[in-house]
Amino acid sequence: MSFSPSDLTKVLESHLPLEAEGLVLALSGGVDSGALLAALVQLRDAGRGRQLPLRAVHVDHGLQAAAAEFRDVCRRQCELLDVPLKVLVAHVVKPAGASIEAAARDVRYAALAADLGPGECLLTAHHGDDQAETVLLQALRGAGIKGLASMPLRRSWGRGWHLRPLLAWRRADLRAYVATLGLATVSDPMNGDGRFDRVYLRRDLWPLIEARWPGASSALARTAAHAAEAQELLDAIADADLVSLRDGEALRLPRLRALAPARRINAVRRWLRERTATLPPTARLIEALRQMLEADGHQAPAIVWDAYALRRYRERIFQGVAEPPRLDAAQAWPWRAQATLELGSGLGSLRAVHRPGGLALARLPDTLSVRARAGGEVLKPAKRAATRSVQHLCQDLGVLPWMRDALPFICSGGELLGIGDLWLDARWCVRAGEPGLAFQWEGAPNFV
Repeated sequence: MSFSPSDLTKVLESHLPLEAEGLVLALSGGVDSGALLAALVQLRDAGRGRQLPLRAVHVDHGLQAAAAEFRDVCRRQCELLDVPLKVLVAHVVKPAGASIEAAARDVRYAALAADLGPGECLLTAHHGDDQAETVLLQALRGAGIKGLASMPLRRSWGRGWHLRPLLAWRRADLRAYVATLGLATVSDPMNGDGRFDRVYLRRDLWPLIEARWPGASSALARTAAHAAEAQELLDAIADADLVSLRDGEALRLPRLRALAPARRINAVRRWLRERTATLPPTARLIEALRQMLEADGHQAPAIVWDAYALRRYRERIFQGVAEPPRLDAAQAWPWRAQATLELGSGLGSLRAVHRPGGLALARLPDTLSVRARAGGEVLKPAKRAATRSVQHLCQDLGVLPWMRDALPFICSGGELLGIGDLWLDARWCVRAGEPGLAFQWEGAPNFV
């Protein structure tokens, strides 16, 4: 169908969040984003629809010689249409095993998310052909329902929202609209490079598909819509299951065992999506759950992918980072002159505070030392308690084994005085009610 600004108005009225306070257009200099820019400006100038502030953002990856031309075309488009433009420079470093196309996309969206202000809505010019290509590529990669749902028209994103208002139109519709305006655009040379899967599909395979199935684009768009509906149902089921599965930051293994395998993995996927940027491959996730569910009480299996990990402890599953934080070398702490000691990245800080029943001030040196555990330490946690190993104290409190190297051990010479704000050694403490010294561990990571 043909494209016009009046048609775009209907989409925006239906899907633009009521709370939106501004529109940010991701501008590439190409036909698709140029069409969206021109249509938004026509609506603005005609006073039609909600009159929200409009600005454009162009991300410069610097990956090819044409990058300067992309910037110049975006500037000319915005100057002609009186739209403020911001250029974001975002360098791409290709990680091992990833395509440069995927790496550039990740960097681009990270830059756009960082630039998006509270209440702003990012608009991108993905259209129906993009959606059809995405469905096919996801299917060829063996994607599940969420992957086949492809690109949602609207989603919460960053500090606002991400809206794709052109999904109902074809690439040809947008080209025809831009041709009537005489708007300058530029073509990305990478769009002709058949080494990229999407380019190969668009250039070499899609003409054959359309020749055989003329309505393929619309049919695949319906597939994406059906998959999106199915994913909504799966998410609703997962949310209901997670009510009983959650145990603070963890999941209860006994409750997880009681679920059918399909609901089990559905719930864990939903839980992980809340907490991580990427999910493990399905086969790896299934194997992770098998190990978590079948391990005996003395085992603590860990499954690592990308920068994340799943770990089990005491009939609970925890998600965390692949490399848990730990204290580096011992630090000298002149606590009388410096009340707060920074412990390092992800570990927060220790603050010396006066508290009745704390460490005897008269016995303390001007400088304490703070170090990681070495093993074999003992501590008397209360006046009438027996001296106990720190290992047993951690087990009683339920300190996660992989977080024990993050605990700050506070010492005077070779004597252990306390550990974070968890324990003080009673042999160094004054009587209850008398003034003493204690510690607050501010910004501490989750360790129980």
